[in-house]
Amino acid sequence: MLTFADDSAHLARRSFLRAGALGVGGLALPSLLRAETAAGIRSSPKAVIHVHLDGGPPQMDLIDPKPDAPQEIRGEFKSLRTCIPGLHLTELLPRLAARADKYVFLRSLTGAMGNHDAFQCQSGFGEKDLASIGGRPAMGCALSRLMTTTKDSAPIFVDLMQGRPLVRNSARPGFLGAASAAFRPDISHLFHRGLEQGMKAELARRGEGHQLRLSLHEGLTVRRLEDRVTLLRELDMLRRDLDQTGSMQALDEFTQLSLGILTSGKFAEAMDLQKEDPRVLARYTPDAHKPADAYQSMEDPKCAQKFLLARRLIEAGVRCVSISISDFDTHSRNFSSMRYLGPLVDHALDTLVSDLDERGMLNDVMIIVWGEFGRTPKINNNAGRDHWPKVAMGIMAGGGLKTGQAIGATDKHAAEATDRPVHYQDVIATLYHHLGIDTRSVTLTDTTGRPQYLVDIGQPIREIL
Repeated sequence: MLTFADDSAHLARRSFLRAGALGVGGLALPSLLRAETAAGIRSSPKAVIHVHLDGGPPQMDLIDPKPDAPQEIRGEFKSLRTCIPGLHLTELLPRLAARADKYVFLRSLTGAMGNHDAFQCQSGFGEKDLASIGGRPAMGCALSRLMTTTKDSAPIFVDLMQGRPLVRNSARPGFLGAASAAFRPDISHLFHRGLEQGMKAELARRGEGHQLRLSLHEGLTVRRLEDRVTLLRELDMLRRDLDQTGSMQALDEFTQLSLGILTSGKFAEAMDLQKEDPRVLARYTPDAHKPADAYQSMEDPKCAQKFLLARRLIEAGVRCVSISISDFDTHSRNFSSMRYLGPLVDHALDTLVSDLDERGMLNDVMIIVWGEFGRTPKINNNAGRDHWPKVAMGIMAGGGLKTGQAIGATDKHAAEATDRPVHYQDVIATLYHHLGIDTRSVTLTDTTGRPQYLVDIGQPIREIL
């Protein structure tokens, strides 16, 4: 663990910072940097926020109501008119319905792999794709490789996901390796998400390297730290020439970037919600109560403040933030769970969109809210809905999108896409497009030296651009 005191002006008023990383960023190839600079990307404030509804949200209980379906399919929730003529959501999303002109509702997501994590939502690919060379990288990790420099005062990609996405390392760097891994702060002291026993064992098997921490406290000055970094660099010079894996270069980049992040103070400020106006904190916190029969893995209403944390990180210079809300794995008690979770997401998302709009940031920040798959049209014997990879849902906002519309349609049971299927990769391609990155031309070099496109079948969703 690295510790140092705040003896510089940049670190004033900070006694400690909890932050974590399995490695942060890598220096982009010169050609990519030149292309990025020419496109104006490096000076752009554009960013993306991934919101993962951990467990798989039920499409028909949120954005695709089927009021004419039989009771065992339509469920308990009523259809609700929105401000867009002909567009209905369910009664669980009154805020989004009132401001539907600010959103895009994806009703025909296809191509779900059926895996219970967030990797496909982070990358567009299945976890087995290119597994023999480490697998595909998450989008944020690709951005770290393309955009990071050691002069950054904030990491390009911050992963705040908890629950299954954390345990299964859904924001993994794949073949890019540790130098491009997510900056992963430990936020368990802010937001509790209980893990099931199986998840606890799974996380333990990953070891301490899954989530490292850097701490600031008294004992080591910034000047001493810089001296130690220089000394370590000099001592490693002889071994570096013998290193064929690139791990030392990755360590150097991690050390330099971490030093810049920690001494700038921006990241520390952004992570400290106590520095936010109490009125803003209250605004992001819904007046809600967990149901008495809630799962252990279901989060408290305070989890809505993750949306605020994402906004603060983007203001500090982060370009990609991933957060999660649990637990949508409603094999039983679907309706009591959704009566709590639906309005919670409704409140948090609409507050974020309104807040970004008021701050003049909405056009620069693109938001995607989705899960790993949909849920079964037919209600099971436990009053729940099971996994349904055939079709899923998503909600998008910001980024200058042509909002106020639903993309795609499903059959009368919300079971299959009947119009305009949208693949997970199409959404990822749209996010890249927002950042000014052309997925048809930009590639990443894998461990065999071959170029790999950021998506292979995805295209930006033309109707919303």
